[in-house]
Parts: sequence; structure tokens; C-alpha cells
Amino acid sequence: MSETVHPVVVVITGAAGQIGYSLTPMVAKGQMLGPNQPVILHLLEITPVLPQLNAIAMELEDCAYPLLRGVVCTDSAEVAFKDADYVLFVGALPRKEGMERKDLIGKNAQIFSTQGKILDKVAKKSVKVVVVGNPANTNCLITMKSAPSIPRENFTCLTRLDHNRAIGQLALHAHKSAVDVRNPIIWGNHSSTQYPDARFAHIGNVPAPKVVEKQWLENEFVSTIQQRGAAVIKARGASSALSAANAIIDHMHDWILGTPENVWVSMGVPADGSYGISDELIFSYPVKCSGGKYHIVTGLEIDSFSQGKIDATKNELIDERKAAFEIVGLSC
Repeated sequence: MSETVHPVVVVITGAAGQIGYSLTPMVAKGQMLGPNQPVILHLLEITPVLPQLNAIAMELEDCAYPLLRGVVCTDSAEVAFKDADYVLFVGALPRKEGMERKDLIGKNAQIFSTQGKILDKVAKKSVKVVVVGNPANTNCLITMKSAPSIPRENFTCLTRLDHNRAIGQLALHAHKSAVDVRNPIIWGNHSSTQYPDARFAHIGNVPAPKVVEKQWLENEFVSTIQQRGAAVIKARGASSALSAANAIIDHMHDWILGTPENVWVSMGVPADGSYGISDELIFSYPVKCSGGKYHIVTGLEIDSFSQGKIDATKNELIDERKAAFEIVGLSC
């Protein structure tokens, strides 16, 4: 590896959590940025769990990753975000028993507003952001609005986990391998209103609707993906961790290094009017990536069934935005 390749700063918030524990070695090993890119990890956590965070740093040292050039453990966002090239916003206030969704939105709006302002102040203006902590789309929107000197297109949220889940379910139902499946779409919000759309997916070289029945695609497939996170929580007593970390790596890898030809992936990105989503929202679309940029796949036909699903998830995002903006004093 050439010594002229300078290390980049990768920030992970909530790094001592279960997702962070799975994610940090993947980044340190080069799975996100490739085998020739050295990294410096900035790990951010709340003060009470700094001992656990320091233990993760010890383990990273003990792994002796050739690409890892340093680890900074901190409870200060100013320290963590300083000169950041990439920020993986994993940490967020989790929904607790008795808490309504609007309460979760309000508390996280305040957290991400504060962190967005700090990001705007100390990170590189070229920083690329993925927001994972829920409600991811709205948290991403708040962060973007709070960091006006950083380009809008540098803010994304994670729907790649839902995209990967869609691939997995199509493969299982068709008795194929995941490698045989490409181009499902996750439209809208990372929530139970998201619309998993297999109309343009392929299984092998055959369109998915010619391989599996329409009734399954419009019913069980959609509901399974929408409720998959809840099913994992019920099964393991905790939310997805390994699969979430894997999806974060996939999201950033493809955004930075590009998607294969004839393949698109799902990303939550600022709406630009495509498919009638003209409100100021972070909306999941099919995208292709090249040169460190994503490009929304346009021109896909939206039938009446799909339009209803897209409208439902858009309306939920509008409601979330209204609630969050009122809390932090933002306007559209």
C-alpha cells in the first residue's frame, strides 16, 4: 500500500452499542472504503459508557488492523466531528416503553439539531453522512437543516437494511441465492409505512413478477419487510445489530466506490421532485452511484397500487417533519 494514501477520519456515534461493536471492525478492516484506504476512527458515546468504549478501542488495537491509523474515544461531539470525512450517525435515543413515536421524534430532533450544528462548525465541508438512528429519515433531515454550509446531497439515511432484507426474502421465496437477486426498491420512510417494491427486481435474468406470484409480492412480501425489524426484536430481545452494521457498510461502500453496472440500491436522500416527492423530505429512492455521488433512478412507471403506498409513506414523513420542526424551531 502506498504511503501517499492519507488516512481519512470516520466518525461512529453510539459506538459502544451493539451495532457499533459489529461496525467498527468492518470499517477498520477496509470493508467500507476498500483495501487501500487507511482510517482513523473517532468513536463518540455518552459519558457513562466511556469505559466500554475504551474497551472497544483496546480490542481494535489487539486486532492489529493494517489500515487502522488511530482510535479516538470521546464524549465530545466537537472532538469527534473535527475534520471528519465520513460520519455514521448510529447513536440515537431509543424508543422506551410507554413512549409514543412523537415523543421519540421530539427528543431525537433536539439531539440531531445540536449535533448537526457542531458538524457544520468543525467537520470538513465535503463530509458524507449516513443517519441510522431512528426515526432515521427525519433525524437526517434535522441534521441537514442544522448544517447549512454542508451540501444537501452529502446527507443520507439508511434504508439499505430494508433493501437487503428484500433481496433475502425474494431469494428465499424463489429458492435462489441472494446473489441471484437485484434491484428491489425501498420507497419512502424507514418505518412500517415503507414500500418494498419488487416490480423491477430480477431473479437471475428473469423479472421477479414472472418468477413469484403477484399476490405474494403485493401482500406477504411487503408486510414481511415492513415488519422485519419488529420480528427480529421479538426473536432476540434486541434490535438488529449485525445486519444493520453490514447494511451501513454496503451503503457507504457503494456511495463512495460505486454500484455495479445495471444495479441500483435503495438510499434515503433529499427529495428533488422525482416521483412527485417535492416536499422537503429525506425519501428512500432507487439510486445508482459513481464518482462518490448518487443519482436517483428516474422514469420508472408507478402504478396505482404503488402510488397509494408511496403517498402513505410520504404523508407519514410530512407529519414527522412537522412534529420535529416545531420542537427545534425550524421552518420548511
